[in-house]
This record gives sequence, structure tokens and C-alpha cells, in this order.
Amino acid sequence: MLKIKRVPTVVSNYQKDEAADESVGCGRNCLGACCINGARLPLYACKKLDKSGAGEKLVISHETKEPPVAFLESLVLGEWEDRFQRGLFRYDVTACETKVIPGKYGFIAQLNEGRHLKKRPTEFRVDKVLQSFDGNKFNFTKVGQEELLFQFEAGEDGEVQFFPCMPLDAENSPSVVAINVSPIEYGHVLLIPRVLDCLPQRIDHKSLLLALHMAAEAANPYFRLGYNSLGAFATINHLHFQAYYLAMPFPLEKAPSKKMVTTVGCVKISEVLNYPVRSLLFEGGNSMQDLSDTVSDACVSLQNNNIPFNILISDSGRQIFVMPQCYAEKQALGEVSPEVLETQVNPAVWEISGHMVLKRKEDYEGASEENAWRLLAEASLSEERFKEVNDLIFEAIGCNNQEKEVEGTTVLQQNLSGSVSQKSNRTHGGPITNETASECLVLQ
Repeated sequence: MLKIKRVPTVVSNYQKDEAADESVGCGRNCLGACCINGARLPLYACKKLDKSGAGEKLVISHETKEPPVAFLESLVLGEWEDRFQRGLFRYDVTACETKVIPGKYGFIAQLNEGRHLKKRPTEFRVDKVLQSFDGNKFNFTKVGQEELLFQFEAGEDGEVQFFPCMPLDAENSPSVVAINVSPIEYGHVLLIPRVLDCLPQRIDHKSLLLALHMAAEAANPYFRLGYNSLGAFATINHLHFQAYYLAMPFPLEKAPSKKMVTTVGCVKISEVLNYPVRSLLFEGGNSMQDLSDTVSDACVSLQNNNIPFNILISDSGRQIFVMPQCYAEKQALGEVSPEVLETQVNPAVWEISGHMVLKRKEDYEGASEENAWRLLAEASLSEERFKEVNDLIFEAIGCNNQEKEVEGTTVLQQNLSGSVSQKSNRTHGGPITNETASECLVLQ
């Protein structure tokens, strides 16, 4: 069993050390059965996916009139600002220093000294991407209702619907948007699909599509959603996506890419080039549903093969980056350089995308493109292992025999048996089996 110790991110004011004594009763206006009766939140229902055309392809209906409320400006950012004024955040993220690091890539550095303070290191298992939900640990049913902003769902018709005050229906578990009380940027929120179903942190088709709906509804390329799997620096095993607004391009979004394959549903899959973390870019498709299903199939394959990964939903849901990674595994095995470990930076989705959240002033003042590259490269799969993972993904989405374009030539994607050979000299990022698992604790 591979484990690391790290300071967990506090996403709710009701998140406690697991060793702390729980007081009898609730008294915190949470989402549990003790408090949810009578609870109300605004409800935003986005446009329905209509069937049209040959093969009943799913497309987004065009809005014919102004929506009842501006989704990003009034609802997401407006409600977030309201909670900020009410003092619900652990620190003022707008006061954090931020700069663009000089160089070709334009990595973004932020000094955020308040995000990891006043919490003790906690042990996390990093060798198992799929873990069962544990109701005894902190989860989002324990947040206070004042931290919730609104309910979000796909609507039942072709127009946006907004209800300022709707009951939370415990029988039909609502998807909710909540603040992250330890924000990385302005408007940092959490999308929690079907919160009362207590889903573990794993991708499913319905939830990823909901996240794409949120990105599309925001209709702003600077509002992005991200996802961290277990083993890739998700610290709460309750299904959630993160999102925030930052008005500058991410280095990952600017990186060149090379087309690898196009699916039957016209989703183009490309390899990101000249970037420290080997990644895939999914875009296009006959519909949002096609794009979402293709990425979901890929991520389910990664989960089932015990490969940690991160997701960035970019360009209002038109582009999705999938980044398999192995940093936590290397950390647990003692294979990350001491200089990188000393930064205490955990390369999750935002860091890998190029937004470096730094915890020490000396790292911020000395931030350079070389240092950012060195840190992120520790998370990347080797070239050989990345090819193996790609083959698993292509098989999962049914693209084994489709043509791949490589440097102006056309080759056939090689068929795989679907299994990964378990070698004694295991390459980082592969499935962790009993042969490779061991007790390994690292204090970060």
C-alpha cells in the first residue's frame, strides 16, 4: 500500500481533523437528514439537449431570448462575492500576489500562504484510484447550507429556467454549486453532482456531461472546470469538480498539439506537444454528448486500470485535456527530487495546466520557467508508459484500428490485448498490484 502525508485542503468551514471529537447533534445547518427538511436554494436549469438530425444526434438548442439571470456574472460570481462579503472564506484570495513568469510558456505564479496553514498532515492512500465512499470521513453532506450557492441541472426544455428559491429535493438528489473556502482564485467553486447520492470521486458519464454544461453555460473561456482523481491529489472522496475564473490563458491551452485519431462521433484526439506533462486533448464531436461520452469512456478506462489523472475543461466546454500522472506514486517511493518536495506544491489540475499555486515566498520570488517545468515534469508519465496508456484509452473508445496522423504520415493504431504487462521494473504510472505495493509513508 502506497501512502503519502500531506496537508489536506480545507474546502469547507465544517471540515475538521478526523481525530477531532464530534459534538453530539448537528447545529450546523448541513445537508444531512437532520437539517435538509425545509432547505431552499436557487435552481438554475440550463438548456435541454434536444434530439435532431440523422441518427438522433444530440445538439444544444440555441437560446432565443435573454436568460432570466446572467449565469457567470450574477449567479456564480455574484453569489460567490456575497459569501466573500459575509466572511465565509479562510483568507482573502484577491490579496494574493500573482504574476506571469517570464518565458515562452507564460506560467502563472500565485503566492498563497494561507491555503495550507493551521492543518496537520493527513495520511492519504495514493495507489488506489477507485475507493468506496466513507460516510465517516468529511464529505459534502456535512457542509453548512450557507456555503451552497445554487442548484444546477439540465433543464426539461429548450430554454433556461431560473427559480430563486426552490426546495432541496432529498428524494431526487440535487447537484449543487458550493464555495471552496480555501480558494485559489476569484470565484473558486465546487460542482457536486447529485450530492445526496454520496458518489465517490470517480468519473461517470452523467456527471462529466453536467460539468460540460456548466462550462458551456458560463460562456467564457476564462471560466474553467477541473477534476482530480484519487491518487492525483483529490483529498475528498466525494464526487466533485472545481471551477474558477482567471482572465488569462493557461500554458496548457496554448501548447501545440498533434492529431492522433478522430472517433466515429467526430471527436478529435490529439497529443499535447512540448509540454512538461504528457497529455491528451479532446475536442470537436457531432455534439456535446459525443465529446463528453468519449472523454468519459477514456477516464473510466484510466480508473479501471488504476491510473491517476486530472481533467481540465476549457474553452467553454469545447476542449477537454486529460492528464494521466504519477507524482504521488513517485513521492511515496522517494523518487521525487528533494528540491521539488521542499516547495510543498502538489501538481493537481491547476498546477499542471500552468497555474502554479506556491506556498512559500522564496519560491514565488524565485519563480522561473525552468523551475515550473522541473516540478511539473515530475508528474509526467514516461514516453513509453504514455503510449501504453493511450492504447488503453483508444481501445476503450473503440479507436484501435482507426488511422493516426503522425508527422505527415498515416499509420494504423496497433491493437492491444487490453491488459498491461506487469513487469518487475515497473514504469511509473502503471497499475499498482500486490507485486508492487508496499508500505511507504512520506511526510510532505
